[in-house]
Amino acid sequence: MSDPGKVIVAVSFFGTLIIIVRLLIKAPWPTFGESRTTRDVVVDNDRMTRLEQAVESIALEVERISEGQRFTTKLLADRVQAEQVRNVSPAEPIRRTTPH
Repeated sequence: MSDPGKVIVAVSFFGTLIIIVRLLIKAPWPTFGESRTTRDVVVDNDRMTRLEQAVESIALEVERISEGQRFTTKLLADRVQAEQVRNVSPAEPIRRTTPH
């Protein structure tokens, strides 16, 4: 394996394989008969209220971002159309009569 490309591919493959195996070994697996839904989850009203407010504020900010993106896209499209109109040459040259 004197080709550096092959060495890099082999090292990357085995490194990724080792990382995946280590993550699988360290993963918390439920014991037999225990399901994830039977764990005790405590949700109080204050926490739920804060969570709802956070989700609503995130939704509002995402809507503002999308509105700004639509506005910017419209401005750029209008700008391109204006440049195309300016670049169109008239069918006949403009003639000006000057006094002699």
